Amino acid sequence: MKSDATVFIVDDDMAMRDSLALLLGLKGFRTQIFANAENLLNAHDATWFGCILADVRMPGMGGLELQAELSKRGGDVPVIIMTAYGDVATARAALKGGAVDFLEKPIDDAVLIDVLQSAIDAHGLHKQKAAPAKGTAQLTIREQEVLDRVGAGLNVRQIANQLGISPRTVEVYKSRMTQKLRIREGEAGNTSVSPGDGDEPA
Repeated sequence: MKSDATVFIVDDDMAMRDSLALLLGLKGFRTQIFANAENLLNAHDATWFGCILADVRMPGMGGLELQAELSKRGGDVPVIIMTAYGDVATARAALKGGAVDFLEKPIDDAVLIDVLQSAIDAHGLHKQKAAPAKGTAQLTIREQEVLDRVGAGLNVRQIANQLGISPRTVEVYKSRMTQKLRIREGEAGNTSVSPGDGDEPA
């Protein structure tokens, strides 16, 4: 999972950006660096996978403001706030705003790697859980009814009886669901039945 993720580093200190990128690159992380929060927001994409490592104090928008703006935009990439000027109030504000962690510079390499990997793993699980919901949104009402019954363990004939349609029609719905959800045929259940009465899906 680490090789598929990106750590988005936001820090106005060029030496710090380069140092972090070098360290993380050697540890197998893909990185992308930004000199300020505005540049990251301009590049931000909803498909990003990984985590954001942002400095709390930067010219213009700081890390906490960046975190708040990403939240407004519905961004789901975990944010880790880092600072050389740590205090309880700032840490509390960061965590209350949704940051997954708050790290004080100089950051211990082992701690940084552990925090980043935990954030990336959590983001991966979040995306896995969100994917089925997005897929089922594409289904028609009837397809959703069929899917619910497949999930309940009903076979084709039982689903057909409950919905008042033929087994062949259920097969057609299941085929459409397979295409829309991009799942293997076997995951939609056994679709081998005798031809039905020839009715067509509504």
